[in-house]
Amino acid sequence: MKHTYQESIRTHLQELCTRYLHRCTGSIGNIFAANYFLERCKELGYETSIQEFVCIDWRVGDLLLVSEDQEFRAHPSPWSLGVDAKAKLVVIESIEDLRDAVLQEKIVLLRGSITREQLMPKNFVFYNPAEHQEIIGLLEQKRPLAIITATEKNPELAGAIYPFPLFEDGDFNIPSVFMTAEEGLELQKKKGETVHLRFDAIRIPAQGFNALARKGVASAGKIVISAHIDTKPDTPGALDNATGVVIMLVMMELLKDYDGPLNLEFLAMNGEDYYAASGEMKYLAENEGQFSGMKLNINIDGAACKDAKAGFTLMGEDLKPFAEIGKNLKNNPAFLEMEPWYQGDHMIFIMNGVPALAITSDNLPYILTELAHTDKDTIEQVDEKMLEEIARALSDVIRSLK
Repeated sequence: MKHTYQESIRTHLQELCTRYLHRCTGSIGNIFAANYFLERCKELGYETSIQEFVCIDWRVGDLLLVSEDQEFRAHPSPWSLGVDAKAKLVVIESIEDLRDAVLQEKIVLLRGSITREQLMPKNFVFYNPAEHQEIIGLLEQKRPLAIITATEKNPELAGAIYPFPLFEDGDFNIPSVFMTAEEGLELQKKKGETVHLRFDAIRIPAQGFNALARKGVASAGKIVISAHIDTKPDTPGALDNATGVVIMLVMMELLKDYDGPLNLEFLAMNGEDYYAASGEMKYLAENEGQFSGMKLNINIDGAACKDAKAGFTLMGEDLKPFAEIGKNLKNNPAFLEMEPWYQGDHMIFIMNGVPALAITSDNLPYILTELAHTDKDTIEQVDEKMLEEIARALSDVIRSLK
């Protein structure tokens, strides 16, 4: 009778998703989760290490936004500084408006085309469009007292959250809040009037770390199995991405007797949902000049959703050595080949010449539009049996590699 890992899967999910409100990088829950991963790796006999980096935790209080005769609903932007300001309201709907506006000693409402997509953090190195940089630069130059943003849905960049924060940036020092497009229409009527915005927020210096576990000959070719362990603030992050971490833990149980020709590295990456991508930056720095020794990355994110198959795609320049992997997964009824997707930690390997096998759920659009980055991303969304099937299939992939 085949041994099942369902009991340990359930325990791992409970520990990662329910003990703390979230696992946002630098938070208590994040530190607990990374240490939990390390302890389980040690129990299985793996060599462990960490890659530390500086980050910030964030605390925020209640928010007040009122005009003389009306109160409005808004939310502090993650990692924003706090503010207590009374000032006239200026409304900006386009980058052209912003270029011409005088904003000093004003509170500004951004809505319309200028808020159509979430702005990349000012120091984000992987993707940072010139228009985003210009908007942030103009705001810093014009120095409003605070920024209110009214946003539509944008699941491709902001996940399922609505409204989404236009700013998620601990390096941006103008206080900001966000609200729905409908609430923004109401607030727009107060253009030129005095509004009062107040909320307390504090950035707390913190430490975060990537957690790593290894098995095999250090000098051998390396296979990196990765899953990010952090979440957005205030989300339990079951599919995004506790399931990826748990799949790695089950794989490590299945591979604890591995004596093959490769060096296995299991990487709990800490920063995929953090504005500065600090874990990714640290991993790149620690592995500078070493990516040529990596044969393959297997990255897991958004896997084992209920009522879905395991989606997979192989990405990279030279995929011929991994053709058999694709063939075997296609023949597995639990898996479905998908078009390549570019949101995820597999991209830092691909950009450095390492082929990647990316694993998710075949209903990824549903996860992005309905669950990701919200409080609905709970254990109830997870297919625990599928989680084990994925772990078994990926362990077989590793044993097949030479």
